[in-house]
Amino acid sequence: MSTSQAENTQSDGKSFEQLRHECLMKGVLFEDPDFPAKDSSLFFSEKVPVQIEWKRPTEICKNPKFILDGADRTDICQGQLGDCWLLAAVASLTMKKEALARVVPPDQEFDQRYAGIFHFQFWNHNKWLDVVVDDRLPTVRNQLIMLHSASSNEFWSALLEKAYAKLNGSYEALKGGSTMEAMEDFTGGVGEMYETKAAPGDLFNIMKKALDRGSMMGCSIDISSSAESEAKTSTGLVKGHAYSITGVEEVNARGQKVKLVRIRNPWGQVEWNGAWSDNSREWNYVDSAEKTRILQNSADDGEFWMEFEDFKRNYDKVEICNMSPDSLTEDTKHQWAVNVFEGNWIRGSTAGGCRNYIDTFWTNPQFKLLLNDADGDNTCSVVIALMQKNRRKLRKEGLDLETIGFAVYEAPEGEDHVGKDFFRYNASKARSRTYINMREVAERFTLPPGHYLLVPTTFQPHHEADFLILCSSSSGMKLKEQTKRKEIKFDGLSLSTCHSIINLMDVDNTGKIEFQEFKVFWEKMKKWIMLFLSFDTDRSGKMSSYELRGALKAAGMQLNNQLLQLVGLRFADENYEIDFDDYLTCIVRLENMFSMYKRLC
Repeated sequence: MSTSQAENTQSDGKSFEQLRHECLMKGVLFEDPDFPAKDSSLFFSEKVPVQIEWKRPTEICKNPKFILDGADRTDICQGQLGDCWLLAAVASLTMKKEALARVVPPDQEFDQRYAGIFHFQFWNHNKWLDVVVDDRLPTVRNQLIMLHSASSNEFWSALLEKAYAKLNGSYEALKGGSTMEAMEDFTGGVGEMYETKAAPGDLFNIMKKALDRGSMMGCSIDISSSAESEAKTSTGLVKGHAYSITGVEEVNARGQKVKLVRIRNPWGQVEWNGAWSDNSREWNYVDSAEKTRILQNSADDGEFWMEFEDFKRNYDKVEICNMSPDSLTEDTKHQWAVNVFEGNWIRGSTAGGCRNYIDTFWTNPQFKLLLNDADGDNTCSVVIALMQKNRRKLRKEGLDLETIGFAVYEAPEGEDHVGKDFFRYNASKARSRTYINMREVAERFTLPPGHYLLVPTTFQPHHEADFLILCSSSSGMKLKEQTKRKEIKFDGLSLSTCHSIINLMDVDNTGKIEFQEFKVFWEKMKKWIMLFLSFDTDRSGKMSSYELRGALKAAGMQLNNQLLQLVGLRFADENYEIDFDDYLTCIVRLENMFSMYKRLC
């Protein structure tokens, strides 16, 4: 786990310490302008069904505490939000004290230096982010309605959920998800998933080794339809619900070794009632000292033991987040080389879809992977993870997780960007097991040393998203983007272009771009840069008027031939080429024109 300095995320650029100091000096309590105590921070697709009051812990109870008698897994009780996946990860986090202290910094309380501001840290897109929140929490009749502690005056878990909601745009954005997603955000770890019905024979040992190594684990029961979601079975288990795995033990009973798994329901109640449940007769055959050790703190708290075979029969998935990419099936520990790349799938350019769409598959981003220094059996161990970025934040715009996957090919020599015919006649050497609409797809492979081509894709072509690739190898490794491009030549903006940008982004008509408006503009700017690079097909560093047509179409600007001719005449030079300065001026003015047209309509 990285111990690097976390990056401040507040829109004004100020750190937690600066903001707290300012509030203390002014004698005021912090109110977060980036995540205000309003309905919009709760829901984006529906109205809040009840009358919500945002209250600080000091208004909810006497003598509030940030952490009371240590943070542990019984501090986590699910509220009105369907984010059991997050709560299962929080429960696992409480068992990793070093990781917990990173996510939940201990330098905050309700007595000394209290200013109504708290902060938390999350691993996001390969870096640590510091997220501040005010302590106003949604309540109904003076009761917290979201995540809360079993103790009415303890608030670290409720504030952690609020910070994670802020990171992802709203509380509603946290509905539904994979425990792995949150576990990785809490640790920067490497995720692996096992299907219990098709698991390796040593799954129990894998799980035991995972806990011994400080890994975090979750499990769930699949559903065949939305109607089954959170349906309770006769044995007390809940379908489509995320649980955390908090213990793996072997006990002696009737002269035999019995493999047991301890599981926790984030609801804080509703438990397995079968063999080895809290008060079952099986415990009568276990040595009293061992029984006391294993069943300590046992109560109707949502945590229970199951025999391992019952566990495999009832649960479908096990998610494990490891602190390093070391395999859980071997005892050897390695020094891992890690490479990280960011990329984009852009409609009409680099969003080629999976290999089913052979005519466009080759246009996807391509990465050259060099594996060398094989281990004893002349293979290299490599873990590849493909992660789509910011999809929870985009839910309010009607976008959700894309269905993603990747393939690895033996790379041909000397080619810059491999074309359609190569993929038509060559099979992949490795690939993700399935295309799935999860934030991340990760796989572990053993491959002979050599040159490989990694192709990340969405399932269908023309679906846009930003992505991150993390590639780890226990042997020597290099990863680079295949397509070489010339750097953009850019001498700055003209005054006229600056005026156009201000007209486009100044939504509050102040004549200036506020920081939040600039952030929106910068996201647009990054997309326009990628379009320029993608459609500059001859890698000249300039765009022909023909290439401009494709770039504008990919940006969602449909122009008729007459308008395209006028654009070419205005912005192209004598060689019918457009440099980046003129390209940017053109696209900003067109965006202004389209925005004005939409307002008038």
